[in-house]
Amino acid sequence: MFDLRLNSHSRLNFIQALIQAINVGADEALMLDPNGFVSSCNSTNFFIVRQGELWTSSGRYCFNGITRATVIQLAKQAGIAVREDDFTLAETYTADEAFVTGTLGGLTPVAAIDGRPLPTQGMGALTQRLAALYQGYISAA
Repeated sequence: MFDLRLNSHSRLNFIQALIQAINVGADEALMLDPNGFVSSCNSTNFFIVRQGELWTSSGRYCFNGITRATVIQLAKQAGIAVREDDFTLAETYTADEAFVTGTLGGLTPVAAIDGRPLPTQGMGALTQRLAALYQGYISAA
């Protein structure tokens, strides 16, 4: 847990979370906000897809990522329902798809959360669509 909006604090908690994630075979740690809701990952922003709708945190406690904002904007322009709100870790377990965003990785699919495989176990249909929209966007820039 950490207020991810504060970019000048120690990164020790992110490093500890990442070490814990690596020790259980994960690539990234999912971070919760002070209220226990999903916020972000230790170095990327986190999205899930549920019943064709794109979910991401409310934004109160996550990195103000350029890629995150761009994906949200592209999704809305494409008519994809976007939910920016609080959601629980338990709700992530029943997601249809999940991905993280970051400057270097663009959209990177998530195969499992806490060892629980997602139905797509990689890049699902909506994630593929958003990745294509994002690639088109950065190619045009």
